[in-house]
Amino acid sequence: MYGSSRSDIIFYEDRDFLGRSYECSSDCSELNSHLSRCHSVRVESGVFVVYDQPNFTGRQYLLRKGEYPEYQRLMGFSDCIRSCRMIPTYNGSYKMRIYERENFAGQMHELMDDCESIQDKYSMSNMLSCHVMDGHWLMYEQPRYGGRMMYLRPGEYKSFRDLVLDNMRFSSIRRIMDY
Repeated sequence: MYGSSRSDIIFYEDRDFLGRSYECSSDCSELNSHLSRCHSVRVESGVFVVYDQPNFTGRQYLLRKGEYPEYQRLMGFSDCIRSCRMIPTYNGSYKMRIYERENFAGQMHELMDDCESIQDKYSMSNMLSCHVMDGHWLMYEQPRYGGRMMYLRPGEYKSFRDLVLDNMRFSSIRRIMDY
């Protein structure tokens, strides 16, 4: 169900696409090995998640095709982009199980669509683990897809405590669909 279309992103050292650049078409865990800093981005094709720390950690932001001449103001990053992950094209069904407690314990709900408020829809005050069976998802700290986010690809996430910043809690979930 994964497509083979190519994805390209170009990072620039300075704002407004100036300075040295680095073009990438896959995951990059450490942009500092290619550029001393990154302050603007152009996504030629595909979808990427960028991170403000190396090794796919820190604050995250989803970038679709387009130009980001001064991403700091748009995204609220306090520093420059340090790593990026390419989101593969996916055309299948979406399926995720969310759990109230770590290690897939407590109340469980299965999602196949976006959920703008976990509290309102499922009466869950906590969500501490999940299993992504199909598709690629974004989880947000605020209802209606607001605030900080975290990208989830297929796999088991036994505990969010190790993955998130400042004990962030998740309140909404959205599928990554438009490529």
